[in-house]
Amino acid sequence: MKIVLATLNAKYIHTSLAIRLLKAYSQHEFDIQLAEYTIKDPVMNIVSDLFQKAPDVIGFSCYIWNIEETVKLIGILKKIMPGVTIVLGGPEVSYEPLYWMNREPGIDFIVCGDGEETFHHLLQELRDGRKFHFVYGASYRKGEEIIVNPPRPKSDLNTLPTPHRFPEDLPDLGKRITYFETSRGCPFNCQFCLSSIEVGVRYYDIERVKADLLYLIENGAKTIKFLDRTFNINREYALEMFRFLIDNHGGCVFQFEITADIMRPEVLDFLAQNAPPGIFRFEIGVQSTNDETNELVKRRQNFAKLSRTVMKIKESGNIDQHLDLIAGLPMEDYATFRKTFNDVFAMEPEELQLGFLKMLRGTGLRAQAAKYDYVYMEHAPYEILSSHVMPFSDIVRLKRLEDVLEKYWNSHRLDHTVKYLMRHIFESPFDFFQEFGDYWEVRGWQKIGHQLEDLFTRLNEFLLERGTPQMVIITGLMKLDYFLGHKYKPRKVWWEPVLGKNEWGRYIREIAERPGLLGDPCALAAVSGETAGKLTAEAPAAEISERDLQKYAALEILPFPLTKALASISGLKAGASGGGDTESPGAGMLPQDAGSTLLLVLYQQDESQKPRVYDLPVQRVLQ
Repeated sequence: MKIVLATLNAKYIHTSLAIRLLKAYSQHEFDIQLAEYTIKDPVMNIVSDLFQKAPDVIGFSCYIWNIEETVKLIGILKKIMPGVTIVLGGPEVSYEPLYWMNREPGIDFIVCGDGEETFHHLLQELRDGRKFHFVYGASYRKGEEIIVNPPRPKSDLNTLPTPHRFPEDLPDLGKRITYFETSRGCPFNCQFCLSSIEVGVRYYDIERVKADLLYLIENGAKTIKFLDRTFNINREYALEMFRFLIDNHGGCVFQFEITADIMRPEVLDFLAQNAPPGIFRFEIGVQSTNDETNELVKRRQNFAKLSRTVMKIKESGNIDQHLDLIAGLPMEDYATFRKTFNDVFAMEPEELQLGFLKMLRGTGLRAQAAKYDYVYMEHAPYEILSSHVMPFSDIVRLKRLEDVLEKYWNSHRLDHTVKYLMRHIFESPFDFFQEFGDYWEVRGWQKIGHQLEDLFTRLNEFLLERGTPQMVIITGLMKLDYFLGHKYKPRKVWWEPVLGKNEWGRYIREIAERPGLLGDPCALAAVSGETAGKLTAEAPAAEISERDLQKYAALEILPFPLTKALASISGLKAGASGGGDTESPGAGMLPQDAGSTLLLVLYQQDESQKPRVYDLPVQRVLQ
């Protein structure tokens, strides 16, 4: 029997841990080949590839992002390969196998829950006695009837062979994300999440985990994402793992899902003192700061403790944080979600992801959908369309906000500009993103693509049309952000340069003749390890020739002192402890006659290819 284990990943850089776990468990007894595709691949290309492999059994790993494409695939495969056995597994099909087998007659079996032992037993019965009623955890067809067998007891994780030692994976380890688990299960009971269905947490032996991680790192893995639902639930286990990874990271980046309000102070202190910059990334699900909402979905959360944890991690400057929100939870209307958004944005995380509630199969909230008047998509991803307190019109508005949030905050193209706008111009971060998102929609920009320059020109148009004050300072920060978005000196700029050719040459000559003008690079006030705050060199520039300045330097006159503008957005806003809006608009804005700055950006000065930024008072340069 030839078996192909397949899945459709969301992107090429993703990999499937599930099919590797299944292969590792059964490869000693069966001929198993892995086949990974993406949801963007043409269906006929996938069908052709699977057809040429001539399998007897095809197993698909199913999730909300690939189930609809997988179902289409199965319908075609059964037409051209009627004798092939189709087996489905994964969280999307585990909780309602009857629905899926009734919907798509090409599905022969569904494996529910932990798949390793069940799938292996199923393969044995397909090969031998075909006594499928003995395969606990499986659903199958018996004539016209669909049989759902009792569940299989949970696996002892330490009996499962490692899925991380396949030689065929080695060439791509550095190009793709490696998914890794040290545990299964979740201690919490959030009603919108599938992880709440399994009670308790099971762990792999920590020495085995370390050995697998070391193998991956030594063989070139660049990004390892841990799938544990709450990596820090066991303090000792988490602390030992953090210590091990710090000692052995080899330049690899590790991503974890943590629960911030249970992070112990000693763990935070250890990370603040020992974590190398850029090695760890934490994903923290906040979802809502509305106490009534959290109580209804059985989500225990102490937002004050969560905020302290996030802020302590942020102060260390070593770890990027990705915070998640969910719009549409029970009793979360537009106004309370605005507060939730501003509560969380007050901490200025490196990324803030705004998601929309999905009524996942098997969750408690889906079972209670009628109670809250939820209307949601019939097919995956089952996203809500309205609720008892949030009409579709509000959902649509928040979608616009989400769009510009991704473009202007999470992408880190205009960190200094956006920070200034939220600190000094708009009532709150929510109001900036919402107003700009609405304008983006009115202009029809959601229907067309954009280049880097478009992000700047469109923001500039929006701000000018609304009569925004302090445009001189805002435009200057936009110019700074534009220069910082390039590894090489940009050939063109989106604005009309202030300096003419003769003036530009004069400044270049002055700087070349007086290298002492270039002291330390400008202390930027960026918010992310990928942005300007870490793009400046620590050492002052060495003496540089006029010819090299002409080749590598970008110059612009800013009619205000850049240092003071950056100081006004450094750190966090006053009282940023996880609540309320920003300070009053206009606070901390600069008088427009406070002096001018010569902005100098030097490119390609070291191997990092990170630009160095210098802010020189114009009068000093012209002395």
